Amino acid sequence: MMLASLPTGPLEVNCYLIGCENTGKAAVIDPGGDAESILALLRQHGLTLIMVINTHGHFDHIGANRALLEKTACALLIHKDDAPLLQRAAEHAALFGLSASRSPEPTRLLKDGDFITVGDFSLRVIHTPGHSPGGICLQVEDCLFVGDTLFSGSIGRTDLPGGNHQQLINNINEKLLHLADETRVYPGHGPATTIGQEKRHNPFLTG
Repeated sequence: MMLASLPTGPLEVNCYLIGCENTGKAAVIDPGGDAESILALLRQHGLTLIMVINTHGHFDHIGANRALLEKTACALLIHKDDAPLLQRAAEHAALFGLSASRSPEPTRLLKDGDFITVGDFSLRVIHTPGHSPGGICLQVEDCLFVGDTLFSGSIGRTDLPGGNHQQLINNINEKLLHLADETRVYPGHGPATTIGQEKRHNPFLTG
């Protein structure tokens, strides 16, 4: 599996590109904006985009959905509970003094335990609501893409509509912290970390 990342959009969301080196197929996780930069990264690695996956529906994670779908005819995947947020991007962005356009409708609605195939590898969907109702994490090999569920030394905010602090904490404890300590955690903002690091040092989880 090939992995690359770049900050995208006005809130510098970590957009991740994962590609299958054998088949040349790729998925993009959370394209917050800057579609041309994402497309250039795909060309640089000789990959064909077959899907965009949103870890949740907040405006800063979906900004390049429309451009990528229009330019590549790829699929769009999101958890079923966050699909309604795709049409409320402008409303959500206004809370931050920003603007956003609607995303296209999703091609596939995800649920907990689903598998998403990209070439020769598969990502497992882990539903972790709390930051948003349909927030998900994606596990592939020893990598975990967590959106805004978990950060290095922190957790996702829960004061936005649909957020629930205790639900988020419970999901992190019950669904993520049992994974191997060496599992690499790739969040929606900020630096990467590991499950072991967060188990030992994250103040929201160790108190």
